[in-house]
Amino acid sequence: MTPKRRLRPNSPSQGSGSGSGSGSGDSGLLNERMLLLILQSIKWDLTVLCLTASLNQKLHAISKRLLWRELCVHRAPRMIAVLTNGLPTARIGDGWHALAKLMFYCCGCESTLNFRQSPGHLAKASRFSKTSGRSFLTKKCRDDLLYVSDPCEHPIGDKEGDLGIYRGVFRGFLTSRTRACLIRRRVGLDDRVRCPYCGSRVWSMSKARLIPKSAARRLGSRDGGLEYFVCLNGHLHGTCWLVPLSSDEDQSGGDNDDDYDDELEDDGSRIGVSNGTTSSIASTNRLI
Repeated sequence: MTPKRRLRPNSPSQGSGSGSGSGSGDSGLLNERMLLLILQSIKWDLTVLCLTASLNQKLHAISKRLLWRELCVHRAPRMIAVLTNGLPTARIGDGWHALAKLMFYCCGCESTLNFRQSPGHLAKASRFSKTSGRSFLTKKCRDDLLYVSDPCEHPIGDKEGDLGIYRGVFRGFLTSRTRACLIRRRVGLDDRVRCPYCGSRVWSMSKARLIPKSAARRLGSRDGGLEYFVCLNGHLHGTCWLVPLSSDEDQSGGDNDDDYDDELEDDGSRIGVSNGTTSSIASTNRLI
């Protein structure tokens, strides 16, 4: 009897993970509700969520299935409503964990012929815009919907201009005209680059010759000074050289209804402090 009693407390967690047994399911549901309430009370702190998801397999599974989705909905309700056609419980791309990483993490840049290596980091603030996304679509693909962030500026030594790193996501990429165009042109997948958000293979849009001139104008980049990739799940990431703008040339558009401002929580201890930032990045990379 004593060994059996010792085993009973472990049964609900095991059952809730597999979804078997009414008692186990209730216990799992209560645990999830408690997690939701705790994270809501701290405004979905990203560092806490990363640490929670890395504690054990059960919490990792709950985070992947539920918590990353709730984080995205909490931080970007309008953007998520558009990407999911008003169904926030629907599956999106390679999963909500990948979208969460895309929303909050600047992936940096690897060394290439045109760009110098720059490390990734958590973004303190990001603005995703489908108006900007239209600038990255050719005329034949303008019916697609694409959110693209403003470029994250990375100073590069004494070189004129800064390195800009940006990211984005398509709605319904599997049925998009962009994907159909890539397949129709028989554009091969890149052998070297992988998506930094879901790990899948990517198309080089520069090799596919699907980068419109409007993309450089939108980014404030030199002609030919940008490149970006789109993965099989519709995640976009790219790099450009930014040309310094005078104050009267600075792009507006913050009041546009198609723009979404994602202001990350920053109390000076979690994001922006090297120790907190480093641990969050490490946790985020392990989870994805």
